[in-house]
Amino acid sequence: MTQQHTPIPGTGSTEALPDALPVIDLSLADGSPEDRRRLHDGLRTAATGVGFFQLVGHGVTPAETAALTAAMRAFFALPDADRLAVSNLNSPHYRGYTRTGDERTGGSQDWRDQLDIGAELPPHVPGTGEPPYWWLEGPNQWPAALPGLRTAALGWIDHLGDIARRLLHELLAAIGARPDFYDEAFAGHPHLRLKLVRYPGTAPNGAGQGVGAHKDYGFITLLLQDTVGGLQVERPDGTFLDVPPLDGAFVVNLGELLEVATDGYLKATSHRVVSPPGARERFSVPFFYNPRLDAHIEPLDFPLAHHAPGATEDPENPLFADFGLNEWKGYTRAHPEVTRRHHATLAEPAALAAPAAPAAH
Repeated sequence: MTQQHTPIPGTGSTEALPDALPVIDLSLADGSPEDRRRLHDGLRTAATGVGFFQLVGHGVTPAETAALTAAMRAFFALPDADRLAVSNLNSPHYRGYTRTGDERTGGSQDWRDQLDIGAELPPHVPGTGEPPYWWLEGPNQWPAALPGLRTAALGWIDHLGDIARRLLHELLAAIGARPDFYDEAFAGHPHLRLKLVRYPGTAPNGAGQGVGAHKDYGFITLLLQDTVGGLQVERPDGTFLDVPPLDGAFVVNLGELLEVATDGYLKATSHRVVSPPGARERFSVPFFYNPRLDAHIEPLDFPLAHHAPGATEDPENPLFADFGLNEWKGYTRAHPEVTRRHHATLAEPAALAAPAAPAAH
């Protein structure tokens, strides 16, 4: 297939429109100097181009994946009453079950249901003068009928947190930055989250929005897909690239904070999920590797900063240098009923801090 080329805004260069996502083998980090060079070349190309790639060689075993997948399917097979007993409407921390159609992206209804899970911590009720994003730190809700779900999900968070930390170090090294540049931002209790997601087929009104086009607003996302397609990544020309499942791989994408921190050198890319046809179900598990809620994200110091084209600006989606404000903005918008029930009097994020400034080097 002949690839098209389109200018990259702000650089004057051209980039081939991808036919498939790059495949990156993280195990090359343990190899020879030539292996590490290949890894870094691949990471740099993927992270500055499409902003997405497939990750293999990560160390997650088929048995671990099978255990989590079985627990997830068992949860969605529970009676409605058991799932609604852990509804996120009960949680001021936005943890728990969201019914199909209750989440929104870009103001439109997403046709999926999900269970939101994070690091298991005591509730942090914001005190006087503390920002409201501390509400996002707290306990999960677990279905009494599935005690194994807690073990599988929290083990997944721990394991993927280690993989994502290693991947971030290698990515920073790939662009000439200090690998540990952001370690302090992740020290203590980083805000690690995962979602167990089911797409139950096309909505009754025929709408195909499983989840609408969006960018993730943190650092790195690792996505486990099942064998049903539907994930699409936006190309530079506005068309969408299908991302068929690759056995044993995680789909990795970068979040908006890394784009801002590198003044657009690293790319956060819009993506969406098209609902599976008819009543066919699709399952996925996105894991979000993000810093502490109170982490202030400094501009990254790296030698190629003068090549950065500038971060994307969207007046409808202001970005903040304090990670917690980005996370708070995202959850309050995506789950309006939880926000109305528990946090109706709290200020909008835009009133709490100035947006993040582009990286200056």
